[in-house]
Amino acid sequence: MKPEFENIPLNKTDKRFEINFNGHFAFIDYRETTHQIALIHTEAEPELAGTGAAAAVVEKTLHYIEEIGKKLLPFCPYVFAFIKKHPEWKRIVDEKFEGYDKL
Repeated sequence: MKPEFENIPLNKTDKRFEINFNGHFAFIDYRETTHQIALIHTEAEPELAGTGAAAAVVEKTLHYIEEIGKKLLPFCPYVFAFIKKHPEWKRIVDEKFEGYDKL
């Protein structure tokens, strides 16, 4: 993650994980069960295009999921691609996830 995002807190609402950078948001929509968190859709406001904000919110969210001990279901194509690029994160993906063997 780019240094400018390291100290920005991850906010969790009942529907999304988000970061606020200079008044603009990057976020991930999610669904949560007792043992899993499904990441559905990642988006950054147009003002954040190319800044690394989307990657930062993904990385912060993955750290959060690992810290609370839940398994990840990476339905979002952006998150799926992020994990393919950073295979160390496969450690938190639920082995039952349909695309697990493609990561």
